[in-house]
Order: sequence, then C-alpha cells, then structure tokens
Amino acid sequence: MGFREEFAAEARAERPDLALLCLYLAAEADPALDQRAVDEAQIELDRLAGLLPYGLRGARAWASAVTELLGGRMAFHGTPADYDRLSSSLLHEVLRRRRGLPILLSVVWLEVARRAGAPVYGLALPGHFVVGFGDPEEGVTADPFASGAALGAGPAELAQGPRLAARTLDIVLRILNNIRVWASTRPEHSGVALWALDLALLLPSHPAALRYERARLLVERGSYTEGAVELEGYAVVVDAIDKEAAARIRAEAVAARARLN
Repeated sequence: MGFREEFAAEARAERPDLALLCLYLAAEADPALDQRAVDEAQIELDRLAGLLPYGLRGARAWASAVTELLGGRMAFHGTPADYDRLSSSLLHEVLRRRRGLPILLSVVWLEVARRAGAPVYGLALPGHFVVGFGDPEEGVTADPFASGAALGAGPAELAQGPRLAARTLDIVLRILNNIRVWASTRPEHSGVALWALDLALLLPSHPAALRYERARLLVERGSYTEGAVELEGYAVVVDAIDKEAAARIRAEAVAARARLN
C-alpha cells in the first residue's frame, strides 16, 4: 500500500498510532519521505524516550523530566516564524529541526513520554495545544511551544470545565486543519490544501462541510467537472436538512460545468 492507503487503514485501527498517522500525513508533503525515513523517525522517538530516567512516579516528576529532556537538553520549542513554515506541521521535520507548531511539538512530547510509560495526554485549547500529565484533574500541564513551561490555572480556558484528553484522530484532524489554513493564504499551494482535505475525508469522523470545501477547491484549481460532481453529491446530503442551501450548491455545480465552454 501507498502511504495514503496506510493512513486510511491506520485511522480505522482500534487504537490508531499517532506518530504513524503524522508521518504518513507528512509523506504527502515530502516525496522524499519513504519507509526508511518513517522508520528512522520512529527510532528517534524511541531514542529520546530511552533518555528519560527510570522509576519516575507522579505527574509532576514526569512533567519535569520530559520538559528537562525535550525543552531543555534537546531544545525543542517554537517561535512565531514557525507558523509560516509548512515543515512546522510535519513530524519528521519537527524532529529534525526541533521547531514546530504547538500541536506538532506536543506530538513529540506525547510520543516520547508514552514510550517511556508516562501518564500523558494532549489538551486542545482554543488556538493552542499543550500536554498534560497524570489525571487531567491534577492539572499538571506543560507547553511544548514554550520549551515545556508549566501552565498554571490562570488562563480561562484551563480553569473552566473538565480537562478532556484529546483523541488521536482529533489531533490529526487539527493538524490537517492547520495545514489547510496555512495553504489558504498561499494560492500557489492549493495542492497542499487539496491533499490535506483528502486525508481529512479519510478519517472515520470528519465535518461534512469538508466535502463542500474540497469541491470548491477543485473548481478553483480548474477541475470543473470533478468539482461539479462533488458539489452535486454534497447537495444531496444537504438537501435533507436545508433545501435552499442544496439548491444554491446545485447552482454552483451548474456554473462550474459552464466554465468548460
């Protein structure tokens, strides 16, 4: 199977592997990422996990040890400039550069800590992503983008309501959303937006509106017939809940086909 097929199969596994999904995703952006490179990235995560001390007990001890290793000795962190790089959303590049977006740095924290046996989870915040250790109610949270700096109970998004561990597929969808946002401001990279949508649609659960976004992107890229077919298919879905919206979408399909003349 190719990496896209591997991605689809892994996404439907009983316990999807976060690192593998991120690496299969990265292969869409980097043709040089072959199976050997995927294996090397996994080996690097194993190597980093092996540098953590043995016998750690308690959330704070784990948080301190992982932060000291990854944020300190290995100098993983983020900067504002990382938001301008597609590589900041690709796991193998984040492992190489030790720079990335908050969610990708969090993936490194999560995968290294899990391999070492830490009780760790991802925590999705509005506009940010961090990691937590121990029981979510303990509130032991670290920010990998800031080299693992601890987060207190001050921010409203941390203080309100229960802390729910982010699910693997939700993390992957958020990464793909970040890539789509990156590409949306760069028309020359519409192909990146397209493969990010294609992968998002392979996830077992995804927003139905992504089908509409993909259809419109196809039309924008000049694939008028394919885009029209996608629009018509989405209109069928929408028709059950909003007939007026479905009619507008069908009109878009007609307009797309007209552009072939």
